[in-house]
Amino acid sequence: MVPDIIELGDHDEVQSEMMAEMCLIVDKDDNVIGSDTKHSCHWGSGIRHRAFSVLVFDSQGRLLIQKRSVEKITFPGVWANTCCSHPLDMNSENDGSEGVENAARRKLDQELGIPLQISETWSFHHIGRMEYSCRWDKDWIEREIDHIMVVHADTDVNHNENEISDVLWADSVEISRMMRGEGDWRDEVVAPWFRLIWEKFAMPHDCDPNSMASSINEDIIYCGEVGMDGESVNPGQTLLDALSDHRDRVEQEIMASLGKMEQNNLHGAMTHLFKGGGKRLRAILPRLVGEAVGGANDGHYTLGASIEIIHNFTLIHDDIIDQDPIRRGLDAVHVQYDDATAINAGDAMLAVGFEILAESEDIPENRLSHLIRSIGEMVRKVAEGQQEDIEFETREKVTEQDYIDMIAGKTSAMFETCARTGAILGKADQETVENMAKWGLNLGLCFQLMDDLIDITGDTETLGKPAGSDIVQGKMTLIAIHAKDSGEDLPNFDSVFGSGDSDAEKLSKAVSELGMSGSIEYARSRAMHHHSLAHECLDALPSSQAVEVLRELTDFQLIRIS
Repeated sequence: MVPDIIELGDHDEVQSEMMAEMCLIVDKDDNVIGSDTKHSCHWGSGIRHRAFSVLVFDSQGRLLIQKRSVEKITFPGVWANTCCSHPLDMNSENDGSEGVENAARRKLDQELGIPLQISETWSFHHIGRMEYSCRWDKDWIEREIDHIMVVHADTDVNHNENEISDVLWADSVEISRMMRGEGDWRDEVVAPWFRLIWEKFAMPHDCDPNSMASSINEDIIYCGEVGMDGESVNPGQTLLDALSDHRDRVEQEIMASLGKMEQNNLHGAMTHLFKGGGKRLRAILPRLVGEAVGGANDGHYTLGASIEIIHNFTLIHDDIIDQDPIRRGLDAVHVQYDDATAINAGDAMLAVGFEILAESEDIPENRLSHLIRSIGEMVRKVAEGQQEDIEFETREKVTEQDYIDMIAGKTSAMFETCARTGAILGKADQETVENMAKWGLNLGLCFQLMDDLIDITGDTETLGKPAGSDIVQGKMTLIAIHAKDSGEDLPNFDSVFGSGDSDAEKLSKAVSELGMSGSIEYARSRAMHHHSLAHECLDALPSSQAVEVLRELTDFQLIRIS
């Protein structure tokens, strides 16, 4: 879209003219793929483009900061770092780091009156890149991969008032006050990219300019969409977009695979739970891991379909064992059909899960045996965990470690296997495969602990299964184990636990007692522990948008509702 006088007529003439400058359009890996006007890059939904941010520190360690002119079309009147702008589509500026430096020198001259003969003697320390987007208003947005550079220099400034209304040399204490909006800064607005730079690049180095200048981060830090305060405005959106991108493909794989069953009643039972929808996290997870380790291919969809089908086989049998009547808002398979058909359907799904792996043309033979072994081990662990869960009901004493070991098999084994096999098919090295398996294990433990919490704090309609069913059925969850070991007087909990039935009022009182005993908070703290361990595993991977998706998935477990 080319800028025209109707859209830009109310803005400063000089600033409007600069909207015709040609910015560099880049892909998610910062490769230049074209160019477009500054107007197009910042209008509407925007276009990802290359940018730079310079931080000039003097010999006293003070940072030169600027207040953008109110004449600026985007983000007018906000405080920002020394200089921030865009390399343009010209020979001197469209070639990587050198082009970014040339663009920075041009803008330091144009905005701050620092002549080229001065800035050409400076050393520009490239300390990293970040991608973010931030909307200014309904029309204008910033959407860029920003190259961050640190310079040490004592210099005079003669700022261009059409670009900058004020400048200040500020030490780290003053900048911290600015970021917090203290004192004179209370009514001032700080640019979101400056907040991100300070958080991502300055604070990890104790705001020391020498330490910042000597640090080099080759990876792009993906910050997503942020508000003016630099905080994410759509937490989990990258994950939801990724799930949406892959869901239809893996759903097609699942339904086509189950179509192998020609017996009508059995086919209906096998496909029944899939009619309840769902995010298909486990089905998509191998693909997401493959992308994160750099080796995604179409075989990941078949792999995900295999694991999802086998997962649903375990759910069918689990519902029969527990006699749960509802699953995903639908009648459980044994209720919709009968126990015998449900058992038969589960058996058939297990067979189909392995069958489609062997038939896939996208899974190399040298990987197939590793995948089958891993999935077979998963099924065994799930069965062991399920049996332990059954025996807990009659065991006199169940410890916290007993419970963690049980859910490591019954629930976490599937996440662990999704991550392990996704990395194997993605041709990751053995160290990375084991690291991703560890991530999946801790993700699964966090998932189950949160599921236990949601069971007693949610409602039947939202959960798609009876709320509080774990308490009524006498399930030895971590919450129940902690409550029984607490020594607290919990009359309502003791009355409801394992009763098989309870009225809503008594169940509500039992939940209140679990809160007062600290049992709910304890389970939440253990979930957070495994959440932290999962993030540590992701820290070992090179930063990428695919890794950010896994981070959002890890965080999503804390707020999810099944």
